[in-house]
Amino acid sequence: MPYKPGLHILSEFTSGKHNLLLSSADCHTLFNELITRFQLNKVGEVYHDFEGGGFTAVVCLTESHMSIHTWPEYGTATFDVFLSNYQRENDDKARALYSSVLAFFEGTELQKNEIKR
Repeated sequence: MPYKPGLHILSEFTSGKHNLLLSSADCHTLFNELITRFQLNKVGEVYHDFEGGGFTAVVCLTESHMSIHTWPEYGTATFDVFLSNYQRENDDKARALYSSVLAFFEGTELQKNEIKR
C-alpha cells in the first residue's frame, strides 16, 4: 500500500468569544492541552501578540504543525493543522483537534478545506 502523508485542514471561523481572539495566553494553554490529549510531540513554538489585540501562533510538531492567526476587529481567525501519517494514521486526530479548537473559540465555520496529502 502506498504511503499517504496525512491530512491538512485549513479553516476560517468567526468566534463567539471575542476576548479569546485578543491575546494568545488562553490559546497557548489550549494548544498544550491538545498536544498532550492527542499524544503529539511539540518540537518548537512561536506565539506573538499584536499591539492593540490579536495574535499569531505556530506550533511545530514531529507530526508536522498547527497554526492560528486572529483578527479580533473582525471577530475571525484562521487555523490550520497538518498531522503526518508517518508512523500511524492521524487523520481522525487532525479532525478531532480541529473540532476542539472550534469548540474552544465557540467558532462558526466560514470555510474549511481538507487536503489529503
